[in-house]
Amino acid sequence: MLRTVLLLLALAHAACPSPASVAIRRAEALKKLLEVFGMEDPPAPPTHFKQPPQYMVDLFNTVANADGVTKNPDILEGNTVRSFLEKTHSEEMRFLFVLSSVAKNEKILTAELHLFRLWPRVTEGPKRQHLCQVSVYQVLEKDKPDIPGGKKLLAARLVSLQTSGWEVFAITPAVRDWTEDESSNQGLLVTVQSLGGGPLDPPPLQFASGRGHHESKKPMLVLFTDDGRRGASLPTAGFPDLTPQTPDLPAEMPVPKLGRSRSTRSLGRLQPCQRHPLSVDFEEIGWSGWIISPRGYNAFHCKGSCPFPLGENMRPTNHATVQSIINALKLSEGVSSPCCVPDKLFSINLLYFDDDENVVLKQYDDMVAGSCGCH
Repeated sequence: MLRTVLLLLALAHAACPSPASVAIRRAEALKKLLEVFGMEDPPAPPTHFKQPPQYMVDLFNTVANADGVTKNPDILEGNTVRSFLEKTHSEEMRFLFVLSSVAKNEKILTAELHLFRLWPRVTEGPKRQHLCQVSVYQVLEKDKPDIPGGKKLLAARLVSLQTSGWEVFAITPAVRDWTEDESSNQGLLVTVQSLGGGPLDPPPLQFASGRGHHESKKPMLVLFTDDGRRGASLPTAGFPDLTPQTPDLPAEMPVPKLGRSRSTRSLGRLQPCQRHPLSVDFEEIGWSGWIISPRGYNAFHCKGSCPFPLGENMRPTNHATVQSIINALKLSEGVSSPCCVPDKLFSINLLYFDDDENVVLKQYDDMVAGSCGCH
């Protein structure tokens, strides 16, 4: 009798897991989900409300739809875009960006310095200028950038003095140096000169700095990288049609008789292979504090049977067709019928704050089932 009671208690415990075991399983599941997103721990949400740079928001909207699904896989160079705001808030045109969050396995593709050009000072008389030359240098000697060998030219061009707005300079060689040797990062120096190459004092052109200007105009470094994470070889070209698939029932497929004893589960098993919604809600998971966009997405999943014979609407591979025939004719032992699986996958994009409160746009392959088929 006692053994029976103990057995019943054990069965009851297995059927109704304790809150502690549920919490452990949830933590394990979220850890596995983080691994899918290439993270060990979730980034800490910003300590105060922080507006992401408009450039990063616009880039996300260019690359992805409202659910984060990639519009065109060829828009981005690489799969990661990182933005870094200038940290020193210097009044001089010296800029320093901390790149410690860049992983060692990331391949540096392109680095850009984004500077917001302020409206020029009004000058009178014959000295009035319409153009000036802006040069960007990598600082090699922190305290002596003007000595020979103290700096290296990265970019230079003529800039109009008639307008304001963003100027973008390519600084890829410097960032590659800094990511290989963090101690070599002595920052950047920007100079403004006349067309003849002479200094202008005071310079008629100024860029917004981290001090005294709105955060939306702060100097920013934008880094395009690739972390080497690539998905399966399923086709990914083209923008996905995310409407539910409802393939026609094959004429040869027997229609089941709906008896009262047949369970809903068995009926579901006889439904043809098709795509069904699968919502991933980042707020429900507890990630809404650090993910900016999207708030969630529809991953979809594939469910249904692959009965013999397989019609074209089941999108079967040749191998699945042969397997279906062998299974139906019982020509070989242990051969199951084909399975309903995704046959087209699409990537999604996340815009989020990392641990240093920098904004990152990252593309993840094979996250949305675009269509389903029998394989």
